[in-house]
Amino acid sequence: MASAATQVGLREATLRGLQGKPKELPTVWLYDERGSQLYEEITRLPEYYLPRREREILRARSPKIAARTQARTLVELGAGNASRTRLLLDALAPTLERFVPLDVSEEFLRATAEAVAAEYPRIVVESFVGDFERDLGSLPAGGPRLIALLGSTIGNFYPAQRRRFLYAVAGALDEDDAFLVGVDLVKDVARLEAAYNDERGLTETFVRNALIAVNRELEATFDQARFAYDARWDRKRQWMDIGFRARHAHTVSIRALEREIAFAENEQLRVEVSSKFRRERFELDARDADLGVDGWWTDEAGDFAVALMTFKGRRSTCP
Repeated sequence: MASAATQVGLREATLRGLQGKPKELPTVWLYDERGSQLYEEITRLPEYYLPRREREILRARSPKIAARTQARTLVELGAGNASRTRLLLDALAPTLERFVPLDVSEEFLRATAEAVAAEYPRIVVESFVGDFERDLGSLPAGGPRLIALLGSTIGNFYPAQRRRFLYAVAGALDEDDAFLVGVDLVKDVARLEAAYNDERGLTETFVRNALIAVNRELEATFDQARFAYDARWDRKRQWMDIGFRARHAHTVSIRALEREIAFAENEQLRVEVSSKFRRERFELDARDADLGVDGWWTDEAGDFAVALMTFKGRRSTCP
């Protein structure tokens, strides 16, 4: 699924998550090879508006982004199949020399790198297997660089985690680098919940794949029949809360962690949160990390935004 070092960190994060309240599994468990393929199917669902809105913005704004950044290296964090990234690759053609896709799924990443290399033979493609929360400092140098995190992946962070990540981004940016991020915006609750409870049940299959991955990699005994899928809007925290509820009290064994994890009836097992943003809140987080928002573009419906940021001021220490 990932490198040995990443696996060790993932085991530690899994143990911490299952000892927390609520219990949770790290989101990265969603993205083994099968999970990555399922997610790409989700992006084509009618209910899942996010990639279509982001593509609309990138189609309209990629030339301006390219003109502002003049990037020689494009780094994509959590690259997936890099479908929307091709709009950036096309716009950056006059200056771009290298594309660095980063992802935790080595198999899926290899396929993406090979496809992009075949489509863009003039660009050097250097795939990077890793976790972008930990590996920002190891990204290849050689600017100007445009580092992109698309798909509102940043919404999967908790607020404190997001602030730490933005500080890490600021620390990784050189003077002529830029950071491009996609963010999903707050909107009608019915539309938000429909995006994660599609009629085909594909999103549920995707989230359940995390249990399959944990069972396989950590010799665990998560029984799908004992967990009900649960994805709902948390109005107070402004995020979709995605995971499961235990149908009844039972215990899960995780042999690789040497742990027995007890679940009470109706107890939550969180797999992912997906925060939704308002511009003011997002810009405040960015400013606290010494990042300035130089561009903010939305789709015509106002569902989604893409922000272009650069490092401003002195390096500060994340609290």
